[in-house]
Amino acid sequence: MPITLINVSNRLPVTVEEDQFTKSSGGLVAALEGLPEEQYKTKWIGWPGAAFPEENRRQEIARKLAEEYGCVAVFLSQEEATGFYEGFSNSSIWPLLHYLPNYLRYEPAWWEYYQNVNRTFATKVLEIVQEGDLVWVHDYQLMLLPAMLRAAAPNLKIGFFLHTPFPAYEIFRCHPRRRELVAGMLGANRIGFHAFGYLRHFCSTVQRLLGIETELTHIPSTGHNTALGVYPIGINAPKFEQTLDSTEFHQRLEEFRLAHEGKRLVVSVERMDYTKGILHRLEAIDNFLDGSDKIDAIRFVFVSVPSREGIEEYQQLVEEVESRVGQLNGKYATLLNSPIHFIHGSIPFVDLCALYALADIGLVTPLIDGMNLVAKEFIACQRENAGVLILSEFAGAAEELFNALLVNPYDSAAVAGILTDALALPTEERRNLILPMRERVMRYDARHWAGSFIDDLMSGPISDARTVENDIREAREQLGQAVSAGKRIALFLDYDGTLREIELDPRAATPNADIVTLLHRLGQQQNVDVTIISGRSQEDLEAFLGGHPFRLIAEHGATVRSPGKKEWERFDRNVDYAWKEELLAILRLYEQATPGSMIEEKHSSIVWHYRKADEEFGAWKANQLTEELSALTANHPIKVRHGKKMVEVTAAENNKGAAVVRVLEQNDNYEIALCAGDDLTDESMFEISSPRLLTIKIGIGPTQARFRVSDPATFRQFLDDAFTG
Repeated sequence: MPITLINVSNRLPVTVEEDQFTKSSGGLVAALEGLPEEQYKTKWIGWPGAAFPEENRRQEIARKLAEEYGCVAVFLSQEEATGFYEGFSNSSIWPLLHYLPNYLRYEPAWWEYYQNVNRTFATKVLEIVQEGDLVWVHDYQLMLLPAMLRAAAPNLKIGFFLHTPFPAYEIFRCHPRRRELVAGMLGANRIGFHAFGYLRHFCSTVQRLLGIETELTHIPSTGHNTALGVYPIGINAPKFEQTLDSTEFHQRLEEFRLAHEGKRLVVSVERMDYTKGILHRLEAIDNFLDGSDKIDAIRFVFVSVPSREGIEEYQQLVEEVESRVGQLNGKYATLLNSPIHFIHGSIPFVDLCALYALADIGLVTPLIDGMNLVAKEFIACQRENAGVLILSEFAGAAEELFNALLVNPYDSAAVAGILTDALALPTEERRNLILPMRERVMRYDARHWAGSFIDDLMSGPISDARTVENDIREAREQLGQAVSAGKRIALFLDYDGTLREIELDPRAATPNADIVTLLHRLGQQQNVDVTIISGRSQEDLEAFLGGHPFRLIAEHGATVRSPGKKEWERFDRNVDYAWKEELLAILRLYEQATPGSMIEEKHSSIVWHYRKADEEFGAWKANQLTEELSALTANHPIKVRHGKKMVEVTAAENNKGAAVVRVLEQNDNYEIALCAGDDLTDESMFEISSPRLLTIKIGIGPTQARFRVSDPATFRQFLDDAFTG
């Protein structure tokens, strides 16, 4: 028996104008239509988009919406729509959610309309909801609705998703009805946000406004807990793929190609809204064109969809934008080109896809945006081309679209500079930037987003793992005395975080000049054997350090290259890795749920990296993943390691301690052996029981090592002093 999902939003997915019913094809509609029919039966409650004062007409529209579209209409008078939507929602809440308090306008009468309309929605939900149904409320227009429903139906399962940013407390506190709004949201069982920063700001605001102690995973409220989660919304990926395969698309693409022949195309698409940074972008274009000698070779295409035309600020914005576009075209036009092609209107979807596909640059620079699906749409259409996405760092999508060129939209000169750099990128580099992002965009689409939120709403809150306070200690030198005495010494040195500073991109962590000099000196020491022991693959170690006369141990001991040899020997030939496929599926779930994370597959292990994720959110998800994997593998010969910005799953037989013991057993003439590392994966070396072992931890954190130094640079100095002092 399918579960009934009642989707509640300000607007229905069907707009009614006179006798015309027009169905929307946006991401939210696609997300809910993509839910499995055998699991969910969807109903939609919302406003049809216009006022219909005649009762007979309302009944006729309601009947058709219910029978043909599965929608339940909430009818509002023109006065209610103006006070609730244009007034309270878009003139008071919207500016604050987007960090623009100077646009805030508030009238007490609007608050009355907002409350009354939310009550009207609540009444409509309660008329049709049945026991066992799910209710999913969307966005800032209905922030009071969850608490209203909770008061009337305490056992109702309610979800709320905020499609905008949630600002810092210092911004949100400006709203005269700030407490009522956040308290209204807390009526939900689960609240979803696009980005972790929004969740964090919400927790802080609740704690400060309502005095409720909050956790990152949930907020205790009257009679229930409100779970919190991060769910980056996606696009309607199947629709884009279908359009890109269509004959009409290819025809329009060719027409556009001929129309813009000889021009580099820079495309911007958005609603006409002051949060989109249109005037700031025009300022950047002015800076760019002012220093360009190729004005005839570039064209900027703006598609600005009319929005909220009844609000004074939006009317003024249209006038300013049109005036500024005219000024710039007048300033930079030549006999061959007017550099800015401005469209104040909507264009057909197939034309939009063709425009995205042809563009060399997608210029998406909102002052702030909850997600910004235009950035993802541009990437989706770059199936054959190799365009570059220039993206505002203040868009929620910036957390996910890791290869976009991020800009501060307030810095017009810097945006102009990035635009110049982007146009100069070689084709292969552009392709390397766009393809990994397109894979993520198409995989984690709107249907995936909806399914993830609903699954979590059904399952209830997830508890988080507590972290342990770090213990910082000072290290002491003792190796110098052994060197001075001429004793035979073995060095077992981790690489990342020990010899070399950790980089955001692991590929960038090549040996720097200090490391090359140090390793060269160590290689010349007659009584010192150096082993680089790392979790990296053998290919990485070969590329980074293969030129030195050292023993290289890769993948935490699974494979080794002995000094003077080119071949690698595997120590895990008898290890069964059949478990990898099953556990990989779990890591994939965390990859999609954690923007900025990625999975690395090695021969002997699988690794979930979250170095590019939000620091607090990544650590939280890593703790969850570690607990889940540890529980699943408790009775199997599998080791789960939560290292620095990563969680690794490998065979229990593969560990650095076992590899060190193996080397020491084969070479029993060492007087002293030094093991140095920086994270949990190195602790197996520190746990070896041997009187000749000297162990050093690099950085903070609990450890079994005897000594500690603060960072790789200090450790390199330690080694340099010991062997050259």
